[in-house]
Amino acid sequence: MNYSILTKFLPSRFNRFHVILIFITTALLVSLIGYNQRDIANPRNYHYEKHKASNGVVLHTIRTTPDNVRLQAIDMNVTKTPYYGINGGFFWEGALLSIAVINDQPLKGMPGDYGSGWYNTGIDTNLKRGTLVWDDVTKRFSIQVVTHAGELTVTDKQRYWAQGGVSMKLNDSFGSESDMILEQMPAYNEGHMRTAVVYDSQENIYMIVTPSYCTIEEFRAAILDSFSDRRLVDGIYLDGDGSSQLQCRYVRLKGDQRQVYQMLTLIK
Repeated sequence: MNYSILTKFLPSRFNRFHVILIFITTALLVSLIGYNQRDIANPRNYHYEKHKASNGVVLHTIRTTPDNVRLQAIDMNVTKTPYYGINGGFFWEGALLSIAVINDQPLKGMPGDYGSGWYNTGIDTNLKRGTLVWDDVTKRFSIQVVTHAGELTVTDKQRYWAQGGVSMKLNDSFGSESDMILEQMPAYNEGHMRTAVVYDSQENIYMIVTPSYCTIEEFRAAILDSFSDRRLVDGIYLDGDGSSQLQCRYVRLKGDQRQVYQMLTLIK
């Protein structure tokens, strides 16, 4: 750096120290402006929380409102997308095996197409699974156990979204395990990373991912423990293990770095 040239254009009272200070300050301002410009496009209408439950399971959570959620088809790891949010339902070789519809249209293909997001399916093609449904007319969530989106009950088929998974039954300790097994929850009694979405009595939605290796029972217990003051109503389990992925301004969870094919994203 040629300080003699720079100081030539500055008042005589400025010395080398002042020039260095000006450069440092300018560099910091440019850095901050650049950061804000990059960050301004990212959603901000959400609240990030991290909890460690009494059983040791760590939960990373994005809490927001249902009108700030969009279902999105992707073909990469959540942390490599430009979106904030979490991984969605189950899949196989790019085909969506969980309901993922917006206004009666599946994310990939047409209504009735296999792998489009129209069906909840697995080993049993007639499988009925818990599906989180947001009715934009009544402004209410519900969990509906269905095989395909055509069976969903909503006020207006052009004003809703639905995400399939496996029923949690947060307020039914006796029925939760039997229903989960009936809905063919994979590896429910093994230690894996896990993903879920739940909602409370105020219709807030919580997108929850744990990098802790835990059983479904341990995951469910951690959610009830960590959010015991939130008046949780119900929720569903989403795809887990290496597919458990989350991205927001504060944390990025890559799972096992695999690509996934659907996620729940934040709009703003």
